[in-house]
Amino acid sequence: MAFWVYLLRCSDGRYYTDHTDDLERRFAQHQTGGFCDFTSRRRPVTLAWSEYFQTRIEAREAERIVGGWSRAKKEALIRGDWGTVSFFARPPKERFSTSLETNGAKEAEAQHLPPQPTPFVSSEVEKRNPTR
Repeated sequence: MAFWVYLLRCSDGRYYTDHTDDLERRFAQHQTGGFCDFTSRRRPVTLAWSEYFQTRIEAREAERIVGGWSRAKKEALIRGDWGTVSFFARPPKERFSTSLETNGAKEAEAQHLPPQPTPFVSSEVEKRNPTR
């Protein structure tokens, strides 16, 4: 039996993640309303992404993982942009260089993201004392 994990884009721009063994039937249920309160209040919905899995266990695990992703990471998945999915898979502190010279600009440019400013760390500034 086949199982599907899917992402729906709701009319308010939110995403809904679930799994099913009959994607066409489940999508129709979401479209007509009454099946799921979340999507019933946000119709119409569009199928943004789906993936086939061999077992329900695999589908549930994928649903759990994808459902926990950020909006940006879900949108990268929908586009099939694996570089950006990989970028957002790293912890935020590791996404950009801490070097003042690069400040993550090259990486951000490759990902089409604006470079992030270097965070202000008061303890480093306080250690500097020009009168000593």
